[in-house]
This record gives sequence, structure tokens and C-alpha cells, in this order.
Amino acid sequence: MTTTIKNLLVELFVEELPPKALKKLGDAFAGVLGEQLKVQGLASADAVITPFASPRRLAAHVTAVAVRAADKAVSQKLMPVSVGLDASGAPTPALLKRLGALGAEASAVAGLKRAIDGKAEALFYDSVVPGVDLAVGLQKALDEALGKLPIPKVMTYQLETDCELPGWSSVQFVRPAHGLVALHGADVVPVKALGLTAGNTTHGHRFEAAVDPVVLKDADSYAATLAQDGAVIASFDDRKADIARQLAAAAAQVGGGCQPIEDDALLDEVTALVERPNVLVCTFDKQFLDVPPECLILTMKANQKYFPLLDAQGKLTNQFLVVSNISPADASAVIGGNERVVRPRLADAKFFFDQDRKKTLESRVPALSKVVYHNKLGTQGERMERVCAIAETIGLQLGGPELAARSLLAARLAKTDLVTDMVGEFPELQGIMGGYYARHDGLSEEIAFAIEDHYKPRFAGDELPRSITGVVVALADKLETLVGMFGIGNLPTGDKDPFALRRHALGVVRMLIEGRLALQFHELTRQALAAFPAARLQDKSVELDEFLIERLKGYLRETGFSGAEVDAAIYARQLGLWSSIPQRLAAVRAFAALPEAPALAAANKRISNILKKSEGEGAVVQDRLLQEQAEKDLHAAMQATVPAANAQFEAGDYTASLQTLAALRGPVDAFFDGVMVNADDPALKANRLGLLKQLHDSMNRVADLSRLAS
Repeated sequence: MTTTIKNLLVELFVEELPPKALKKLGDAFAGVLGEQLKVQGLASADAVITPFASPRRLAAHVTAVAVRAADKAVSQKLMPVSVGLDASGAPTPALLKRLGALGAEASAVAGLKRAIDGKAEALFYDSVVPGVDLAVGLQKALDEALGKLPIPKVMTYQLETDCELPGWSSVQFVRPAHGLVALHGADVVPVKALGLTAGNTTHGHRFEAAVDPVVLKDADSYAATLAQDGAVIASFDDRKADIARQLAAAAAQVGGGCQPIEDDALLDEVTALVERPNVLVCTFDKQFLDVPPECLILTMKANQKYFPLLDAQGKLTNQFLVVSNISPADASAVIGGNERVVRPRLADAKFFFDQDRKKTLESRVPALSKVVYHNKLGTQGERMERVCAIAETIGLQLGGPELAARSLLAARLAKTDLVTDMVGEFPELQGIMGGYYARHDGLSEEIAFAIEDHYKPRFAGDELPRSITGVVVALADKLETLVGMFGIGNLPTGDKDPFALRRHALGVVRMLIEGRLALQFHELTRQALAAFPAARLQDKSVELDEFLIERLKGYLRETGFSGAEVDAAIYARQLGLWSSIPQRLAAVRAFAALPEAPALAAANKRISNILKKSEGEGAVVQDRLLQEQAEKDLHAAMQATVPAANAQFEAGDYTASLQTLAALRGPVDAFFDGVMVNADDPALKANRLGLLKQLHDSMNRVADLSRLAS
């Protein structure tokens, strides 16, 4: 039998899909549909799956799909021989029943195969399973694809009255569906979905399609036919690339080195809103440029989905780009309409900005006491006082009274923009507006930067605060959040982290390391806890320490260090200053490359195990009790080597310290070859343990070298 191989196209035509979910919906629909066809043998393993997604359609094109899958030889285990055959070799009722369930007659018993399965011999039935027809297999694949769509929110709607399902039948889907296409080559595959029966027609652009409905000749002409007859670019990626090209061309037409603002999320959203994009240049009144650019950019992007234009210096201009879904011969009406729409938005931003500057940030401090932060942690006013206390303590440690005073002032004002009109309208601008209002109040740039930056780093890869005052306030703010949330039991679980505690912890890690701060992390968590009323929180300092250490390990692994290197540098509670960890990790990597490293790491592991079993024994080394030549040689080598290694460690040259200690490899090997540590004489045993303890302490100042042992 010859199997017909053709390309397949499936399209579901629906009402406007959620723009922020469109790309994910399109990829999921095509991906699941194609994989299900492969699983059923209808599509080859190397078949190419192409997704299509526009505001009103989800589609998939799959190459090399068979009209019927090939038959497949199957060997099925039935049961152990002892269960299927009686003593005389005749089939038991259990075997006959099992064969009957598979559609086989009793005569098939003679053809059953025997093979060892585990410890017992079993009976196997060989058969040929007919390949599935495309109509059946595609129906299954389509049902699976629709069932697994990552739908943000399902809606229930009544089926159209002219569909095959009469009465008040209703279905659930992300949006009402109005058309289904399934073409194998030029042939319609009779599948159904959401009360629809597949055909070969779809619909194009609401206003600009050349014909309606759009008739599809075959699967391969789908995209071209939609573009020509339907005025729709069906591919999400092609549409996105076309918008990006038009944006760049429009900016070049404006001139002056202008560029549209880069925002991939906005570009994706706009791509999901239009079927055939047309980029137009619009203008707003220059008076609005007196408003902070962040406000104007945010309102244009978030509310209108516009692309603001920046000049060659990166400053906001009074022009912006609109991605229209229509292409009239005269675009002036479209341009004018968008300019009229954006004006009141910008006027609102200017009004908020002007009104907010009539009150100082200091005058807004009392209003924080009327804003609830958390029902178990009090108001924003109480939170502000805690952050102030923590910031003042950290400021004293890092820079004395002057830094403490600046940090206290910045912490006191940092949250006051939460009660301004601008931040009330645009919460994304918190911190940023506080910086602008601080400058308007005559405060220094240091204070303004600290207020603006105290939320940083806001996300992975974000920059750190620009000033030491900003770092102090940001640390205090994040520590207050971490200690408070841990103290009331709001810990992250699985992928749920509603208070972004992992992000806050990573921010603490980055500031301590990248800022090279001379602060002990475990002291910071205790200082933050002390800022809370005694009875309000449980003391979760130990759990928080472990949480921070896990974030530290993850951060270091992401910077390129291996798990073994990280574990070596971060061991027990001997972490020291986190600012020194990158240098210690570099030293560990350099040490691991030395030829002496494997033997010394293995010896270190052995010493660790010996000392664990003999905890409390051995404290000092007495020269008179050194009897074996190997222990004398090791003691002498340590006296010659360890002081130099310690001096290098104290100077912060961790690499040199470990390399100096590498000279002990020979004496260490000789010691374990020729000396019995657990001697019968208690004095000798204690002395040898003391020698090993001194060696262990010296070798593990930089890192736990035993973690490098294989």
C-alpha cells in the first residue's frame, strides 16, 4: 500500500486573543499538534512544525504528514507461563480471556512466544497494529492541542445556532471560535473542534481583506493567500520583524539620529494587536517635555502602546511612533486621532507632577502611617521607622556618623512618593518620582539618588544603587522585608514567591559582593531583627541565613564557578566577608589546577573525617612527643610554610596562600604512609591529632579543600 505524504495546515479562527498571551498560545498550539502527529506515526520525526499566530487565529503547518500511519509490529506481554498454561500445556481461562481482549482467537495460543521476563518465563503475543488514519489521528492531536493551551482565563460562550449541535450547547475556550481549517495538501480533513467542522475557508483583515471569505487552495499556500487576499501577515515572527523594520525606517525618516525606545515586551504586545502593521509618526506638544521623561514614556507605552522616539543623546523627543492596523491612502486622520488621544494622557501626567511638587516629601511622612503595609507588620510609617533604624546602623558601620545621617534622611523619605498622585496613577514610578521631588525640595543629589535607587536591583542584571547612601538604604529596605516576611511565616514555596523574597535576597548578595562591603551577613540579619518590636516576629534568623546562602551559591554558579568550587569556598559558617568570596573562589580554581591539589584535597578530606571522630581531642603540639620521622618532618614543614601562608591570607592574597601550602603535599603523604594517628599511647594520639588540627585549620582558611576531593 502506498502512503500519501503531504503537508498539513490547521487553523482555528477566533475572536481577538489576549495580546500578552498570543505568542505563547501560538507556539503551544502548533507544538502540541505537531508532536502528537509524530507520536502517532502520521508525521516523521524530522517534520518541520511552523506556528502562526495573529490577533484572530492560531495555526500550524506541519511538513510530511501521511494520510495513514504505517502499520506497526507489536509484541505484548500477556502473563507468566505458569499462569497462562496449566500442567499439560493447555491454555488457562485467564490466558483465553486476555487474548480475547486483544481480539485474538484461542488458535493464537500455538503462536505465542516464550521469553524470560525478570526471573520468570512469560508469554508474549506478536501482532500488527494497523496505522491510524489521518482524520482520526488529527482529531486526537487537535483535541490534545486545544486541551493543553496555556489559556490565561477561560470564557464560556453559546454555540452559534447554525452549528451541528442544536439547542443551548455551550463550550469553553479563551475566546469564541468561528472557523476551523484542516488541509492535507488540498484535501479537507474532516475534523471537528469547539462545535466547528473543518473546511478550507478563513477570514482576513476586518477592513482591508480583498475577499471574504478567503479560500485556501492548499496547506502550503496558507501564508501567501492570507497576505494577498486577506491582508494579514499570519506569522507572529514575520509580523514582529516587519514592525521592527518599519519602526527603524520611520525613525530614520524623522532624522537627527532618532531611535524608537527599545522594549521587546512592548514589541511583542503590539505584534499581537495588529494583523498588517503600518507605522506612523505622530507628535505631541513640546510643553509636556517639562514632565519627567519616565512619566511620559510610561503613559505612552503602557496606556497607548506607542513607541516614544529618543534623540541621538537618548533624550525623549516630542515625537512618537504608532503601529496602526490599517493602511489608508491618507493617514492624516489616523495620525490626528492618535495625537488627540495621547494629549489628555500627557496632560494628566503634567497635572500630577505639578500638583505633587506643591508639597515637600517631608510633609508627606505622616501620611505613611495611614497606608497599610501588611496586616501583621503594620503601616508604611512603621516600616519606614524600621528601615531608618537599620539604615542608620549600617551607615555607622560603613562610614560613621556622616553616612549614618545621610542614610537616615534618605530612608525617612524613600517611601513618601507612595502617597503622591503620580505614583498613585503609575506605581511603576515609585522611587523614580521620589528622586525628582527630592531635587525639587532642594535636597542633595546623594539623597535624591538614594531615594531613586533604593529599590535596586529590581531584577536580574539590574544595576546597583549609584551611591553608598543608596546602597545602605537599599540594603536596609531589603533586609527589613526579608526579616519581616520570614518572621511572620511568609516564606517562598516552590515557584510561589509573592513578596519577591528571592529577588530581595539576591539584591543583598549582589550589594555585599559587588559593592565590596565590609559587613558580616549574619550580623545584618540580627540587626534587622532588632528593629522590630520584640513580640511581633518569630526569630527566623537561622532560616534566613540559609536562604541567603542558597541565593549566594546560585549567584556564584551563574557567574561561572562550578558547584565544587562554590561548595569549597562556602562551608559551614566560616564565610567571613562575602566581599572576599570571589577572590577566594579564584584562589580555589588556581589551586585546583596545581598537580599537588588532588592529593592534598584527598588528605584534607581524610583529616576532616579523623577530626570528626576525635572531636575534643588534641589541642596543642608538643615537640617532645614527636617520635616518627614523618611527623617531625611534617611539623617542621608546617613551621616553615604556614606563617608565610597566613601572612598572604591576611594580606588578601588567597591564591598565593594556597599555592604556598601546596608545598606540604610531600610531608602530608609521608605522614599518612608512616604514622599511626590512633596510637595506643593517649599522649601520642592527642599530639598527632593536634598536629592534624593545626594543619587542617591552616589549609582551610581560604576554602574547604576537602570539597575538591573526587
